[in-house]
Amino acid sequence: MEQTPHGSPDDPNPLRRLSLEQLRRRTSAKWRTYPDDVLPLWVAEMDVPTAEPVAQALNRAIALGDTGYPAGTGYPEALASFAGKRWGWDGVAVERTRLVPDVMLGIVEVLKLVTGPGDAVVVNSPVYNPFYLFVAHMGRRVVEAPLDARARIDLAALEDAFRQAVAGGRRAAYLLCSPQNPTGTVHTADELAAVAALAARHGVRVVADEIHAPVVSRAARFVPYLSVPGAESGFSLMSASKGWNLAGLKAALALAGPAAADDLARMPPEVGHGPSHLGVIAHTAALRDGGDWLDAVLDGIDHNRQLLVRLLAAHLPGVRHLPGEGTYLAWLDFRHLGLGDDPSAHFLEHARVALHPGPPCGTGGAGHARLNLATSPEVLTEAVRRMAGAL
Repeated sequence: MEQTPHGSPDDPNPLRRLSLEQLRRRTSAKWRTYPDDVLPLWVAEMDVPTAEPVAQALNRAIALGDTGYPAGTGYPEALASFAGKRWGWDGVAVERTRLVPDVMLGIVEVLKLVTGPGDAVVVNSPVYNPFYLFVAHMGRRVVEAPLDARARIDLAALEDAFRQAVAGGRRAAYLLCSPQNPTGTVHTADELAAVAALAARHGVRVVADEIHAPVVSRAARFVPYLSVPGAESGFSLMSASKGWNLAGLKAALALAGPAAADDLARMPPEVGHGPSHLGVIAHTAALRDGGDWLDAVLDGIDHNRQLLVRLLAAHLPGVRHLPGEGTYLAWLDFRHLGLGDDPSAHFLEHARVALHPGPPCGTGGAGHARLNLATSPEVLTEAVRRMAGAL
């Protein structure tokens, strides 16, 4: 595997610019959780070099000793410009944003504004498993509204969940994952407008995790939740983290719709002390100047989406997979292979491939696993071949 023909710094695909040997020198969770004989396709880190505009901005800051506390509105201004160019949306109002440490901690702080201990938070399962962990840790109840068989929002299930969540006059929130993790579903404008109407009817506040918003197939269209009719009382959490592989450089933004501005204004100022100044610099540079790099990554991910379909058909025909249009994640259904609730454990032991287990993602997760597509085609091919050989 060390001899695979990738690792050229001049390759137009950023996913092929680093060799496996180079990647294994990294000290992040993806490359240090498992031994070197394991191909790590589990956590949401991309196998890419840092985008040049981001690297340049960080290098300038280090050269200046600019390593203090964050200040200014450059980050939300860069997001507003990016949203206008990418999504045709001019709804990022700088005065209705707040700097938060990262998307999940921002979600927690927003949920504190609109719910209290014991109140319900609705999620669409299967979903990013920290939703369950963080909601439980803050003393709220999770109410599931499972996705339908096509991995899309089931509006009837969502309305049932809303009714359950607000029973007895309790406050409630809906934690919407958009694009959806782990399925990669990109919600349509009509679906999101229907969500907004249901939420208004039942008095549920919508909090949209839109961290994967930049990572959408070039053939698809991301629709910001706050851009649809009826979403004025909602919130969004956005970041450059996933699009430019910046998870280690903490910074994100909480956005409020016009009718939620007063709620966001109640966020304690100390929340803004958590983000990293270097993180703000990196995310701002990514959004402002990293569009060409992002396009190259999106092309590489699109190629890998198509490659995975071919690899599964050739080597693992018993695996069911609905390719998503968003994120760089693939949700794989192994139930027909008889590998139990957690097939990732089988492949880790017998194939030396690490996938994200499905059961922690809630109802609908048993028998599934999540695979990270943001790697080289060579690593992806080797991983599927290993998995097939382990059956």
